Amino acid sequence: MSRILTVAAAQLGPIQRDESRASAVRRMIALMRQAKGHGCDLVVFPEAALTAFFPHWWMEDEAEIDAYFESAMPSNETAPLFAEAQRLEIGFHLGYPELAIEGGRKRRFNTAILVDKSGTIVGKYRKIHLPGHAEHRPDAAYQNLEKRYFETGDLGWPVFEAMGARLGMMICNDRRWPESYRVMGLQGVEMIVLGYNTPKHNPWAPDHDRLGEFHNHLVMQAGAYQNASWVIGAAKAGVEAGVDQLGGSCIIAPSGELVAQAVTEGDELVFARCDLDLGKSYSRSVFNFAMHREPQCYGMIVERKGAVIA
Repeated sequence: MSRILTVAAAQLGPIQRDESRASAVRRMIALMRQAKGHGCDLVVFPEAALTAFFPHWWMEDEAEIDAYFESAMPSNETAPLFAEAQRLEIGFHLGYPELAIEGGRKRRFNTAILVDKSGTIVGKYRKIHLPGHAEHRPDAAYQNLEKRYFETGDLGWPVFEAMGARLGMMICNDRRWPESYRVMGLQGVEMIVLGYNTPKHNPWAPDHDRLGEFHNHLVMQAGAYQNASWVIGAAKAGVEAGVDQLGGSCIIAPSGELVAQAVTEGDELVFARCDLDLGKSYSRSVFNFAMHREPQCYGMIVERKGAVIA
């Protein structure tokens, strides 16, 4: 008998700098209600879903920076989202910048949480593959200052038992790195959920621009297939604070096939009935890790960070 989890990728259009968290939450609640109307069990919202993606500009004032972070979850502004999820009995994934006080010091992470149908947080992930730079580059078309505003995530890639599935999380640039998927694949993950904010223009490699949408789906499709897992990607899309960002929110099967895809760059819901057992034909055959992996040959992957040409 099939094990079905009906999942929605809830794409958001741009959130401008002057838009409030309350407004963003209202938009997410509207998408959540649509998802419930389609019988969804889980809604996946984007990375940094509550505000404009502030790493695209330079800030020096600590109070200004902290204003984009959440020090509590749920907070007063996000409590309605949790309450509506509980009322509708629907789970959700939410990305947000996290401000934590740990070991007596302030720490900032690019974070995502998994919330079950009771409105309870059942999983947390902190982004590991931070792209961009830490130094000021005022001459660039925009900046990508994640290395300035965030620390590297310190929770690894855990897999959580929730809603009858083995669920994992990653965030944006993590999707470009095969290690992200494989660590969860080695824990028997059945579905990986993620949000992203991805500019269409790369000022440092403009020749990549024409391939942005292709690369976006390529890495998620490869990760799904090579780890026998569903992958759900939710974008924050459109022109936000002067930066034009990819849409393409999607649902990808363990076969690597695109099952559903957004066709706009605004608030849009795409959904699918996901058979959690569909990956078994891959995990028991071509990607039977226990039978075919040779980890004794892979040491260089963790021993060496950058390429070395002998």
